Amino acid sequence: MWPFLLNSLLYFPSRHFYAQPSDLGLSAEDVTFETADGETLHGWWFRTGPESLGHVLLFHGNAGNIGDRVLHARLLTDAGFDVFSFDYRGYGRSTGDPDEEGTYHDARAARAALLEREGVEEGRLLYLGESLGGAVAVALARETPPRGLVLLSTFTSVRDMGRVHYPILPTAIVPDAYPSLRRIREIQTPLLVLHGERDEIVPVEQGKALFEA
Repeated sequence: MWPFLLNSLLYFPSRHFYAQPSDLGLSAEDVTFETADGETLHGWWFRTGPESLGHVLLFHGNAGNIGDRVLHARLLTDAGFDVFSFDYRGYGRSTGDPDEEGTYHDARAARAALLEREGVEEGRLLYLGESLGGAVAVALARETPPRGLVLLSTFTSVRDMGRVHYPILPTAIVPDAYPSLRRIREIQTPLLVLHGERDEIVPVEQGKALFEA
């Protein structure tokens, strides 16, 4: 499957923000940062207060942008965590067009940008990935392990998702993109997997497989 078709089935970015932090009574710092391959990304930095329990790097899913995850930030800051949410290339105010390797560059750059925030300690850094964002978080956790990794509705691989949603496609032509099931076996960090049993997009069996691996 050629890259353009794969990307059109994987990524559904939006430039429009569904919500702003102020809509939920939050104050956020706009953060702009660069990737190693020259894209300019945008994110929001939410501080919970002087007694933070940790710093959450939030990787959103394949649709929308960080404006759809303001409630995530509200829940996490209310629980006592700082949150840095960012948009991959092509989403929100970030430049470029999304692809698999690009999201990995974006994750590395976001982690570096978060560590530059005042008061952020590397030893208290947590990754939280939603759906496709979970796959990006798993990849980053292999390279730079966090204090803890949280996966929300995350799939085992794009090839496995292809079997679920596009069964008429021969498996061999679907690239083995975002191979989280293989990668998660190499990770040695505290792990929490959250997955709805009636998830109609990513079957709960995939979340269970990640946990068991």
